[in-house]
Amino acid sequence: MYTEVGLRKENQMTRGKQSFMKGAAILGVAALFTKLLGAVYRVPYQNITGNEGMFVYQQVYPLYSTLLILATAGFPIAISKLVSERLARGDVVGAQRIFRVTATALSVTGLFFFLLLFMSAPVIAGWMGSRELLTLPIQAVSFALLIVPLMSVIRGYFQGHQNMTPTAASQVAEQSVRVTTILLLSWWFMSTGAGVVYAGAGAVFGAFTGAVAGLMLLLIYWGRNRRLEKEQAAEKPASLSPQKEESAWSIFKTLMALSIPISIGALVLPLFSLVDSFTVANLLEWAGFATAAAIEGKGVYDRGQPLIQFASFFATALSLSIVPAVAEARIRGEERKVRERSSLALRLTLLMGLPASVGLAVVAGPTNVMLYKDDAGTAALAILAFTALFSTLGMTSSGILQGVGEVGLPARNLLIGVGVKLGLNLLFIPLWDIRGAALATVIGYAVATTLNLIALRGKMGNLFHLRRTGFAMAVATGLMVAAVVGTMKGAMGLTAEWESARLAMTVASLSGVTAGAMVYGAAALMLGVMEHRELERIPKIGARLAGLLDQYGWNRKGRSRDAG
Repeated sequence: MYTEVGLRKENQMTRGKQSFMKGAAILGVAALFTKLLGAVYRVPYQNITGNEGMFVYQQVYPLYSTLLILATAGFPIAISKLVSERLARGDVVGAQRIFRVTATALSVTGLFFFLLLFMSAPVIAGWMGSRELLTLPIQAVSFALLIVPLMSVIRGYFQGHQNMTPTAASQVAEQSVRVTTILLLSWWFMSTGAGVVYAGAGAVFGAFTGAVAGLMLLLIYWGRNRRLEKEQAAEKPASLSPQKEESAWSIFKTLMALSIPISIGALVLPLFSLVDSFTVANLLEWAGFATAAAIEGKGVYDRGQPLIQFASFFATALSLSIVPAVAEARIRGEERKVRERSSLALRLTLLMGLPASVGLAVVAGPTNVMLYKDDAGTAALAILAFTALFSTLGMTSSGILQGVGEVGLPARNLLIGVGVKLGLNLLFIPLWDIRGAALATVIGYAVATTLNLIALRGKMGNLFHLRRTGFAMAVATGLMVAAVVGTMKGAMGLTAEWESARLAMTVASLSGVTAGAMVYGAAALMLGVMEHRELERIPKIGARLAGLLDQYGWNRKGRSRDAG
């Protein structure tokens, strides 16, 4: 009998481990999918609702994101920690009590923020520049705060069981339903003549429908998990002494102590967008723009958000695949590997972030027409393009700092960047309209990233080695710009007689991007921007790139050097 019970427990542990490994992989794919959807949907939404509709959505959603982070951000991690500790002691009942207490606490928190946002919507809308346009959308998005806190508790509970699959599946369901709601309701309200207020309200209401979909899927997983928990409780050894029941207040205090620092760190990034929500349109009016023109200008400025996400998407994904290895090397006391991996992560980010930013700035005009039908705000979009460089470097440097134990420093530096952004908005927007807001965003991110890099240099020394590769990277970028400009001019000449300017600009933009990517990639390899050993360390594609160098005899000197 003992052998049978032991074997059953061993099988359950094996299944749990398999679930964790599979869930970790699915979680990565889910994050990639949700980020891609998050970058894509704003383009068709703007095409449906115009610049005024984009204004409505982008004014409201950063506010919701900020309140959502305050209400939930740190809780899944904190709950997973508390639950996993109870389960490690065999205290299944204690883990369930953690869930009940936190579910109650976060539901109350969500209700509080819902009432706060719904009741104060007219006041907040006035602060944002248009009570008429924004009151209903703010009220519409507030309903999501009733659902999302409970969803975060369930996700944390599953993560405490080392089961990431429910979280990943619910994230995909939530984002898919949210984006579908945004596009369907905005199209419906615009096609029926209801206007941008209802279209914007329908779009932000997608946060609620997406949350409901995610919660329903989590509840399905929850039902399946309950049966396994009952089996584990029944097989609990009789000799195990009962655990003293912890008070609800004690659990709540522990939860707050763990989650609040995480929430504060996560809160900083949305503050960049929230600063724009409260300042751009108001400062444009203060500078002499009519209300309608200020709203139109803010809507045009908001076009840059998906473009920046596009530009930084692959650079971020590639660089962050290396960052977790930094923490692993530090735990093992392998300081040289910490430096090597940190250097590689930063240089890969620069290698991809620099051409992404410069390339987007060069193709801003045709891309603007391709995506949004006209070239309004092209100068501001070209300036905003450089946000991609600093935001990706900032993200990678923050990950490295956290990996070496400096958990709070990146959040502090980002908060300083937000302060710089706010101050420069007040100074630049009256002088240069939305171009000033774009410049303030770039400088804000640049300040935060520079502070991160200074901290890294103080802890590890020089990690970039630009004296060795900076000139080669600059030459490769210059060749890329020449290829992009030449290709676009050629494409524009060939399509000059086309009736559809948008189709012509699409051909020019895509052909320019393709030519630039090919030229930059070839030039970077031939000029030795990355050394042979460094290439081999890049996940997935590194060995193939190093083999390509061997095949064509490029960058031979890199093979004998020590990377990092």
